[in-house]
Amino acid sequence: MSGAAPEVAGAGVTAVGGRARNEDAFIAAAPVFVVADGMGGHLAGAEAAWAAMEAFQRLVGGAATPEDVERAHLEARRNVTKVQIEVGAASGTTLTGAVAVTHAGSPWWMVVNVGDSRTYALDGGELRQVTVDHSHVQELIDAGHITPAQAAVHPDRNILTRAVGDDIPEMDAWLVPQVPGRRLVVASDGLLKEVEDREIGEVAGLIGDPETAAAALVDLAVERGATDNVTVVVADATSVTPDGAEAAPWPVWGEVAHEDTTPSLRRRGGA
Repeated sequence: MSGAAPEVAGAGVTAVGGRARNEDAFIAAAPVFVVADGMGGHLAGAEAAWAAMEAFQRLVGGAATPEDVERAHLEARRNVTKVQIEVGAASGTTLTGAVAVTHAGSPWWMVVNVGDSRTYALDGGELRQVTVDHSHVQELIDAGHITPAQAAVHPDRNILTRAVGDDIPEMDAWLVPQVPGRRLVVASDGLLKEVEDREIGEVAGLIGDPETAAAALVDLAVERGATDNVTVVVADATSVTPDGAEAAPWPVWGEVAHEDTTPSLRRRGGA
């Protein structure tokens, strides 16, 4: 790691919800704000989630680069593989969130994703999803077979197409500009099952303190009878990415319409 760390802060909150145990894990300590959702119903889901977080914990307290985040992702995969060997059964986890990085001398958020937990950007009351779900229903949406509203109640909505623990050694990654007032919200699907995007934006936009905002969102999901673990991380930056900052070879989220960002541009990583 090298360079001065961007100025960022945030907090996270988690609740067991309707599960017997909490298989979510998170880090909310600068420069790392990430969430992992252990594969529900799989042996050692919680262990897989925390194994992934252990890899990103190494970045806490330092100045990170995109290359550091790539290495953490690959270490997370190795850690989850060790869990699989130890328990003798399939286990895995989603992984999403943001790491404040310095790239070519400028501060950025690097948002990463594997699975169907989500990272959002909140700008002036407008909540937009940065990540793209790796799920069967997302593929159906992309193909035009169902609508997002239909996906929310589809019987296959819990089927993932990618996870940390499978044999696809890739993550989706974008550099997201740090702009004044932009807030990031990272959540496991336990929140998304109970709270609509519009409501997430309203709550996260009205409450200034990140921990209070995260707690309010988790409490809202639990009050509505959440049947799954619920985890939310909220992060803010006071650094500003200058106009024209060099991003290559990374795609910049927000430069083009989100739906036009092709998988070939989004996917990074390797064995």
